Amino acid sequence: MVHMMKKEGARQKTKARRGRAEAEARGETVERGVPRTIEKLREGDETIVPPDDSEVEDDEAMDEFEKYFQGGKTPKVLLTTQRKPSKKLYDFLKELIHIIPNCFYWPRKDFAFKKICEHAAEKDFTDVILFTEKAKDVNGLYICHLPKGPTSFWRLTRLKTGSEMKGSATCNSTHNPELILNQFTTRLGRRLGRQLAALFPQQPDFQGRRTVTFHNQRDFVFFRHYRYAFKDNGEKCKLQEIGPRFTLKCRYLQHGTFDAKAGEYEYIWRPDSQVSRKKFFV
Repeated sequence: MVHMMKKEGARQKTKARRGRAEAEARGETVERGVPRTIEKLREGDETIVPPDDSEVEDDEAMDEFEKYFQGGKTPKVLLTTQRKPSKKLYDFLKELIHIIPNCFYWPRKDFAFKKICEHAAEKDFTDVILFTEKAKDVNGLYICHLPKGPTSFWRLTRLKTGSEMKGSATCNSTHNPELILNQFTTRLGRRLGRQLAALFPQQPDFQGRRTVTFHNQRDFVFFRHYRYAFKDNGEKCKLQEIGPRFTLKCRYLQHGTFDAKAGEYEYIWRPDSQVSRKKFFV
């Protein structure tokens, strides 16, 4: 009986959907309902920033990233890994170097991450990104903004390089990509979004047709790398994915540069802090 009820419900949904499609084909106006997603049912949070909040804008005008958004300094990023990186991580870094302009790779060897940050600051680097692995599988990355922080750690999952993607394009352009940040709505989200945006120059070259997207959904940040493909004399356009693609989840945000012993944390994610599926922080 339960199976029959489910089958009848599915049949009624199909019938209603076909009825709406036929009505639209006849030119009739069809009212569509709003889907009840988890994001629509999100619990209220006092840290959500309304549009044109003067207090938040004043705080951001004095933070560590403001000079990059004002065009006063060009980002210079140092990439490194754990002491014995795998081949897949090397392939990932080869593609990442073409995505982030003014980006350089430096072997980790036996240097401590804290010493690398100090040395990079002396060489006028603005950010250090360190990738971690477990069982030859890339599982996380640290982003340390120089010279005064902050430092964030992200759990990295669902990595797929461009060479592993079917139908992906090849990135041969040296233009600065267009950067898109979606749904970073809280105070924490805006701070993390500014840290991610500070990795890229704030003057994109739109002739290059490349775009980099950080899309936040339920505190998971999805990274995508596309290029615009124009057709019919520029009247039509589609997106062609270049790759790589991966998913990030922020585990903590720390004041200052990396300090595992005496660091002061702005945010730490714990499993017991997100018991409700409708509660989000970013």
